[in-house]
Amino acid sequence: MLDAAKKELAALPKTENNQIIKRLIKLQDNPHIPALALSGNLAGCYEIKLRTAGIRAVYSVDDGKMTLLVIAIGKRERKQVYKTASDRFNE
Repeated sequence: MLDAAKKELAALPKTENNQIIKRLIKLQDNPHIPALALSGNLAGCYEIKLRTAGIRAVYSVDDGKMTLLVIAIGKRERKQVYKTASDRFNE
């Protein structure tokens, strides 16, 4: 998890924080879920949605290292989480 994403996760309320962690644990077996795939600048990335809270987590998968890298976590409002993820992913 990127350091910035760790801070974003820690800033979430405890319930949303726990939900994101549970979803990440579930994704360890199969992180490539086509329905969660993103496109455009974030092609190759996937998202976790907490619909009721409006929270999104953007992650990428490195199959060679068998790792899942969380890039950004935040509100979907004005697509800010996607803009942040795009900036971090393309660095």
